Amino acid sequence: MGSDVPDALDRARRDSGLTGPELWMRYFALGGTTGPLQLEAVLHGALVPGNQDHDQIAHALNERFTELGRNHPVPYRSAGTS
Repeated sequence: MGSDVPDALDRARRDSGLTGPELWMRYFALGGTTGPLQLEAVLHGALVPGNQDHDQIAHALNERFTELGRNHPVPYRSAGTS
């Protein structure tokens, strides 16, 4: 996993129009357990999310893109995640 992963997540967050706290609320609603400050650290590349956290962040972003009438541009890490 390269350092481009957090950058890709933050780019997607910005592209989705979500603020960090809005993304955290969506992630938390999906069962995410990382706190808001840790999620900010992930988005800024200071922390690397595990596969489950990455997929929950990606899912929260992809739900937002669906609301905007767009596809699911954020890839998941785990097989079988939709």
